[in-house]
Parts: sequence; C-alpha cells; structure tokens
Amino acid sequence: MVNMAAPATEHVRNIVLVGQDGAGKTSLAEAMLHVSGKTPRMGTTHDGKSYLDYDPEEIKRKFTISTSLAPIPYKDFKINLLDTSGHPDFIGDTLASMQAAEMALFVVDAVAGPQVMTTKLWREAESMRLSRAVYINHIDRENADFDAAMATLHARFGSRLGPVTIPIGVDADFKGVIDVIRMKARYFDEDSDSERIEDIPPEFADVAQNARDKLCDLVAEADDELMMKYLDGEEQLTQEELESLLDKAIAQELFIPVFVGSTIIKQGVQSVMEDICTYFPHPASHGRFQMAGGDSIRIDESKRPAAFVFKTVSDPFVGRLSFLKVLAGVLVPGIELVNARTGKKERLGHLYVMMGKEATDVKSAKAGDIIVVPKLAETRSGDTLSETGEIAVEPLALPTPQYPVAIEAVNKKDEDKLGTFLTRFAENDPTVRIGRSEETHQTVVTAMGDTQVETLLARCKEQTGVEARLVPVRIPYRETIRKVAEAQGRHKKQTGGAGQFGDCWLRLEPNPGAGYEFVDEIVGGKIPRGFIPAVDKGVQDAMAEGFLAGYPMVDIKCAVYDGSYHAVDSNEMAFKTAARIGFRAACEKADPVLLEPMASMDIVVGEDYAGAVMGDISTRRGRIVGTDSNDAGETVIIVRVPYAEVVTYTKDLRSITRGSGSYSIMLEGYEEAPHDVTKKLVEAYQAARAAGN
Repeated sequence: MVNMAAPATEHVRNIVLVGQDGAGKTSLAEAMLHVSGKTPRMGTTHDGKSYLDYDPEEIKRKFTISTSLAPIPYKDFKINLLDTSGHPDFIGDTLASMQAAEMALFVVDAVAGPQVMTTKLWREAESMRLSRAVYINHIDRENADFDAAMATLHARFGSRLGPVTIPIGVDADFKGVIDVIRMKARYFDEDSDSERIEDIPPEFADVAQNARDKLCDLVAEADDELMMKYLDGEEQLTQEELESLLDKAIAQELFIPVFVGSTIIKQGVQSVMEDICTYFPHPASHGRFQMAGGDSIRIDESKRPAAFVFKTVSDPFVGRLSFLKVLAGVLVPGIELVNARTGKKERLGHLYVMMGKEATDVKSAKAGDIIVVPKLAETRSGDTLSETGEIAVEPLALPTPQYPVAIEAVNKKDEDKLGTFLTRFAENDPTVRIGRSEETHQTVVTAMGDTQVETLLARCKEQTGVEARLVPVRIPYRETIRKVAEAQGRHKKQTGGAGQFGDCWLRLEPNPGAGYEFVDEIVGGKIPRGFIPAVDKGVQDAMAEGFLAGYPMVDIKCAVYDGSYHAVDSNEMAFKTAARIGFRAACEKADPVLLEPMASMDIVVGEDYAGAVMGDISTRRGRIVGTDSNDAGETVIIVRVPYAEVVTYTKDLRSITRGSGSYSIMLEGYEEAPHDVTKKLVEAYQAARAAGN
C-alpha cells in the first residue's frame, strides 16, 4: 500500500460519520475511498465485501460494531473518516470517536429520515460543541422526497440547516446533484468512475436559485458588517464573499450544510469530499481538548509531542492497537512518551495508518492527525501521552451500562482464560464492567445491551477458543424475622473418647435497619466466657446460610441467656454447632420472611411514551414516586420497583420507546417479598437441596 506523507495540520480533516444503522455511513465511506482512488472497487456491506466492516461479527450482522478508520487522500488533503456504529449498544465507541474529530457528518436515510440514534447523537455533538453536517442518502429510493426530508430535519434540528447540494430528480428519476455553492450540476459516471460538471438544467434554475438565496441568508450571519448590508438589501453576497464566510459559519455552528446523493451509485459523493477539504474546520482551527484540571490544549504542531488515546482494540495477530489523536508536535517511531495516568513511559515502536484492518507504516505524524500504535503495554482508552506526563485530557463521560448478565465457561478448566479475556475486553471497551460477586459466586458482565454481550461471547471464542455461556443473574435476596422467639440448641456427641457437648438457649427478635446484634445475657457461669464467641460465630454462620431459601439473614438481634456445659466434652466447635441448631429452631417460630432488593430508577422518555412506560412499571409491581421534565423536554419518571423485575429492563424499555428511552438505576433497600415470589424461591431452594446442590 502507498505510504502517505505526513500531512500538515491545516491539510488534515477528521470527520466522524454518525447516524442510525442502515442509513449508509459505511457505504458513504466506501464510496469516498473508491472515488479518491484509494480502493480498486467499492466495498459493500451487504455481501460481506466491505473494506471497513471486516470483523466476522460485522459481516454476520451486516452493520458496523467498532469504529473503523479510513484515511482518504484528496488533492493535497488527508481526510480521516471515522466510520462509527449506529447501534445503541456500541454508543460508547461512537462517542469516543466523536471526541477525536472536528466535524460530525450525520448520514440520514432519505425515506426514513432522522431516527432515534441520529437525534441522540446530535444532542451529544451539540454538547461537545462539534461542528455538524448532514448527508441525505438513498435519494434514488422509492418514495424518497428531498423537501420532506429537509422539513423533518428543520423540525428536529432547527433552521440553521441549509442544503449545499440539491438533487436533480428523486426516486427513479435521480440523475445527479446541483452544487449550490458553485451553481453547477454534477453527475457521477459509473462507467468511467469520474464526475462531470455542467451548467444547471434550465428546469432546475429557479429551485437552485432559491436554495442559493437561503444559503446566503444563513451564511451572512458569520460577518456582522456583511450581514447589515445584506439585510438592508444593498447587495447580494458575491461568490467570493460566500466562499470566504462558509468555513467561519460552519466552525461557529451558525450554518449546518446538508448534502444529498446516493452512495451506492456514488452520486453527490465528490462534492462532499471537496467541501470537506475547502470549508470544514481543520484541527488547529477547531477547538481545544478539555484538560482534567479545567484548562484546555489547542492542536499545535509547534509544541512538544503529545497524543490522546481515544480507542483501543485487541487484534488476535498484532495484539493491542491504540488509536491516537496527535495533540501537539510530531510523533516519530521510537519516541518515548509518559502516560499521565500511570506515570510510566511508553515507547511508540511503530506508527501505522490504518484502513480498516490494513496497516501501513509511516515515518511521522503531525499534530491533528490520527494514527494507530501497536503494543502499548499500560495504555488504555482515555489516556494521554506526552513528554513529561503532565498533559491529561479529560476523558469523555460515557453512558453507564445497565444490562447485567452472569457468564461462565462451558468447561470449568477455562475459567482463568475467560477471566483474562473479560479483563482485556473491559479495558478496551469502557462501557463494559466486569465484577465478581462473592455472595452469589458469579462473574457478572454489565453491558449496554444484549447485542454487545453476544459480540463479547463471539469474540471470546474467536480469540481464545473458550466457549462461554450466560446464566441467570442471581438476585441478592435477604431473609429476616418478624416475631420474637426462643429455642434451645443442644449438641451432644459421644465417639468413644472425649465427646462433644454444647447447650445454649437463644432469643431472637427483629432488629429493623440495625443489622445483626449479639447480646451475652449469661449469668452464673452457665456457659463459660470462653465459649460465648463460639455461640456468636455459630449464629452468624446460620444467618449466612439462610432459613427459608438459602439467602443471608439480616436485621436480627440474638441473645444467649441460658445453657449448660460439660467440663470435659465442651469445646468451641460444640457450642458453635449448638448455636446453629438453636438459631434454626428459633427461626421456625419467629415468622421468617423473604426480603427482595428494591431499585430506584429515573426513566427518561419522550412525552408520547410516558403513559406506556408507567403502565409497564405497574405490571412489574413498581410504584411511580413522581414525574419531572428535563431541559430537552423529555419526561423523567421516578419509580421504585423490585430489582428482580427490571434486571433486563434495557431491552424492554428500548422496545416500548423504539430505542429512545434511557434510565439510571440504583439498588436502594429491601422490602418484604409477596407470597408468590417467596413460594417460588423456597420451592427452588428445596429442590436444589434435594438434588444435592
């Protein structure tokens, strides 16, 4: 592969492709690669022959899972396209890639319009102060309507959006696009793989002029003096004035350009590339990276070398690959930089330019560029590397995963291998959390959703050969008592020599909210002081085992008030066993109950879905505590619900709200479980004991 020379900062464009799955983000990237001459054919996702969606899981599912990098040479420029996933399970990877770009290009289907993920990512781009543009794709599809698509975009995202290209025909009549900036018609000829530029057809002259007038209206706001003249009607914007204001208007988010075309037939693609290079912000003009201490750093080739790691992946052949945005200076192979998080030096042995899975060595990378570095031992996503280690970019606040699943190796011998893989997977993907519950003895993976989990299982088998499976997450129920009760625990065993003897009387009483309390009420030496701790330990062991369904018991006050001992046969083990017997005997009379963990949730949905969500929560035995609204005009439903009813709520909420809802959840206290829940758990526990489990 041709080795591209390191471009100057002002000749780099970092563009992140975002939007709903199926809108054609990867198709646009593949079309740009082919039109630029970078690839001999246009890669396609539907037949598994994409240069960018090369992962087996992506080929199988026919959508992007992990961000791919496509470096595109165009004239004297290098366009780094970051092709991201539009699936909600992989939004963390998409957001991290957005942090590394100066511009977000939203790809929208001409028929379906902007959908849920597009809207969600648009808000994220706004909060990042990321410049935006839109490409309306599939304008040649049946029922495509450019005016309707623009009306939807205006309704959803505001009046600052304006077309810079408009279609010559729609649906089956689509032939090419009109470049509104240059007032020319552009047609892509698939036979010659080239574009021809002609005068605008007479029948489209009025439509083109109207679009041009609207464009000038929007762009004029970027210059106060010109704006006043323009509003006073003194003069129209000249071609020179329009072109000189476009980059400023886009960078200041006063104007959001909208392109149109069809990626499959490559119409409207070259004008996108041309405008990216001509008007889109370059790294040094865009903005600053926010530092952890509140300061910021601007992209600057003249400063000492520094880079931010926005993504890491594990390649089965190369090992860990780190995707770096060069913040300052020039990086060269062999350079040593200090990781701000660890304080340790990392040597950058090789610098790669990646196109999909293909890596090309490069001799340098300047500020603003994106490169890939292999085998950085201690470096993770979100880390900053610099000469002194004093530069630390504030990592992006990623969404908190809410979808827990328990995972285990099919073959118990593979548990260690599975654990190593899970640790590495979580290091590469910050939206996955791995935990080990000592209470339930389960390894719990908390992810964004079931597709992310399925991908994890597939990667585990592919990369390590370990087959893992999911098992139900064990809910941390508790048990307690509701009445005061007393019982004797007596343990006597004779085995020929010295026997075992322990005898104690216990009184149990509820201790709501105060945990476990042990009281020594023995008088007159009926049980020697040295054996009292053994009684305490025996009671705690019995509480850990549970009484009804094998769950730990809580909030019990236990007093030992009477008993007896044998001068020879009594020992700590005997009194510990006696205490366990006495505790279980007292429990039987103390009205034991099962407690279920409760969850407090804030569920955020559009107003249209609020009623359906509240109804659904009621069917899960939940209570609506209150409602509120947020700055985006969404309804926030505050609920309290049994945790067991909402463990997998991610899937259900997406179904109810068509993917637009979100929630936060926190375990908060316990409440008495209803009879049917208790009965089911007790029966399952008794069946397991009978089976020897």
